[in-house]
Amino acid sequence: MLVAPSLLSADLGHLDRDIRRMESAGADWMHIDVMDGQFVPNISFGLPIVKAARASTNVTLDVHLMMVQPERYIENFAQAGADVLTIHVEASLHLHRSLLAIRQAGMKAGVALNPHTPVALLEDVLDCFDLVCIMSVNPGFGGQTFIHQTLKKVTSLVSMREDGAHDFLIEVDGGVRPEQGAALRSVGVDVAVAGHALFSAEDPAAVVRALKGARGSR
Repeated sequence: MLVAPSLLSADLGHLDRDIRRMESAGADWMHIDVMDGQFVPNISFGLPIVKAARASTNVTLDVHLMMVQPERYIENFAQAGADVLTIHVEASLHLHRSLLAIRQAGMKAGVALNPHTPVALLEDVLDCFDLVCIMSVNPGFGGQTFIHQTLKKVTSLVSMREDGAHDFLIEVDGGVRPEQGAALRSVGVDVAVAGHALFSAEDPAAVVRALKGARGSR
């Protein structure tokens, strides 16, 4: 299971330092939440933070757009350095078209589902994305409690993936803590996004190891 620290919990005054700290801890990706104050009540990062993160690291930048009409900015985020661009089912009127446009821009296409959104809505676009981000909290703020119904949704997605011989990754985002690592791995999660649990830890490498189920250092 890959571990993706959420930069929403980083110290933006020392972004480069925090990214390098997470890399040294064994993190695989960096997760960047972009919020517009409309799709979710909060406002967070924009293109400048993606560009700054790109200048600090060569690892995969996993950019999650929590915004209305995300298709307006696909090219902008490609140019800023995003490797994976995830948009919400609930926010994109023409999901099929938008996912294909993300791939055409040279990025991996991701699709996100809010806690109340059924995975069945993805059945007609299973060949159009490379990652599914299952929100395990209500999007918009960090520090929330993990919603355990998420694990059942992951199980359903794994079945859909296997039945259709698809190869998309399954990501869980929100409220992830190290003690949940075994449960996430057991149901088939490929990428775990963690924010507060990593950035507030005295030993983030220990958190990464716990999530991955590794006993030794990386």
